[in-house]
Amino acid sequence: MKDLFAKIYKDKGPLGKWASQAEGYFVFPKLEGEISNRMKFQGKDVITWSINDYLGLANHPEVRKVDAEAAAAYGSAYPMGARMMSGHTDLHEQLQDELAEFVGKEATYLLNFGYQGMVSTVDALVSKNDIIVYDVDSHACIIDGVRLHMGKRFTFKHNDIESLEKNLERATKMAEQTGGGILVISEGVFGMRGEQGKLKEIVALKKKYNFRLFVDDAHGFGTLGATGAGAGEEQGVQDEIDVYFATFAKSMASTGAFIAADKEIIDYLKYNLRSQMFAKSLQMQLVVGALKRLDMLRTMPELKQNLWKIVDALQSGLKARGFEIGKTQSCVTPVYLKGSIPEAMALVKDLRENHGIFCSIVVYPVIPKGLILLRMIPTASHTLQDVEETLVAFSAIRTRLEDGTYKRLSAAVMAAMGE
Repeated sequence: MKDLFAKIYKDKGPLGKWASQAEGYFVFPKLEGEISNRMKFQGKDVITWSINDYLGLANHPEVRKVDAEAAAAYGSAYPMGARMMSGHTDLHEQLQDELAEFVGKEATYLLNFGYQGMVSTVDALVSKNDIIVYDVDSHACIIDGVRLHMGKRFTFKHNDIESLEKNLERATKMAEQTGGGILVISEGVFGMRGEQGKLKEIVALKKKYNFRLFVDDAHGFGTLGATGAGAGEEQGVQDEIDVYFATFAKSMASTGAFIAADKEIIDYLKYNLRSQMFAKSLQMQLVVGALKRLDMLRTMPELKQNLWKIVDALQSGLKARGFEIGKTQSCVTPVYLKGSIPEAMALVKDLRENHGIFCSIVVYPVIPKGLILLRMIPTASHTLQDVEETLVAFSAIRTRLEDGTYKRLSAAVMAAMGE
């Protein structure tokens, strides 16, 4: 019999093996100062493109004031206990009602965390006789929820409606045998690529197949649609989304999330979501803060307008300079380059140390080997000057990548690792 930990000592995993070179700089970096377009990294001022503060609310004076007042009034503990037992309040209900109205659904239910809530919602919606069909590029929280499913599940190729239909045919045959139903899961906006899910095309298949649609709209809520109600509103199919999910961690710059659906569905979920039934209620200062943020989403359209001014300038500027940004249809701005992981490390170090630009780096196994993804999150706090400085920096690092500078710089790292 082997020691359970033997595999851990031997294999740190595809990302963990780089920990000695990467930790504290490329992964687990420490950004300091107030959340803004410019922060400090290792004592230096950098333009930050890695903060999910789409509407610039994290340090908005009105938000800071309400957050502080709520913390003073309620502390960080109230209400104590799970909502079913002792953690339910009028303000929780008020936030739910206002969220439901905002996204055009009958009812909503608050979640303590988006990741936790998504996993639990998937688990609660299906039984062993049901079949899940989900986009292969779904976020990890969806995948982990699907992993809990004891029945059959199929993936369809990313945003490929033909592939979805083939899998719906398979799922339909299987559901007829098991007596179960079908749950299709997509994202409103895919967080790495920035592409919107093909929600309009998916709901069109409801005329032919009997399924329910669950949409994770973490990156669409607050940024897309005429009112900011998300990708469903943007595509004109919000009514056809059976269960809608969004988080407070992006546009609302806070903690928490919610699910929205017909009242009967929400009533079922709130009695069957294990992660909420057996977890402490969302703290009151977060609830009060979310009410303020939601009010600002509704009444201050200039927040979204300022965001998209920056998004358009950044994305059009990158394309004009010949950068590959994929098929993004959202604020998420990916820049695809070709290179190895050591080259990516050298590139990002140059970008941060010599150009004062901080953005997230994504490499294998999240994306295929040989690709480097620099993922940028524009916000309403950024300026056109930030965009211009970033475009100049990106042109410089591309030149060094293509002329082999980063390959030479990374050779020492590879040699030290014995690679």
